[in-house]
Amino acid sequence: MSEQVDGQIGTVAALVRSTFLVNAVYAESAREYGLTQQQGQLLCVLMAQPYGMSELGAVLGLAKSSLTGLVDRTERNGLVQRKPDPQDSRAVRVALTRQGAKLADEFYAETCRRVEQLTAGFAPAELDTLAALLGRVVTDNKVPTVFVEPDSLR
Repeated sequence: MSEQVDGQIGTVAALVRSTFLVNAVYAESAREYGLTQQQGQLLCVLMAQPYGMSELGAVLGLAKSSLTGLVDRTERNGLVQRKPDPQDSRAVRVALTRQGAKLADEFYAETCRRVEQLTAGFAPAELDTLAALLGRVVTDNKVPTVFVEPDSLR
């Protein structure tokens, strides 16, 4: 491997390393709330609305068996519930319970706070540039909305 020059790293290394950093922050936050990282993701996705199982699998990028296990475990903990789909009597929608919604709000707020701390030393213009560039990466690659900007939930 080549050495870094003047502390600069390339785009690929920066993206991969920042992914590890954000995942570590997210996992630590989830652990402190008694959740797995996947349960934290599930709760955050369900904050916006209930989802059918196939939609949820697509958003979270999980195979049917993995998603079923995740929903089962989270349901046993009283955080989500399966409800009949009003459009399709054979299907169910997964929704937050009252307890799940409260935990999701707390977990979400704390996780946002921790992720924001990663860029605490940035100037407003730098934050705008970073958001624009990363937003473009996400949009260009059609990344599902698994986590939204804190202000958009209010």
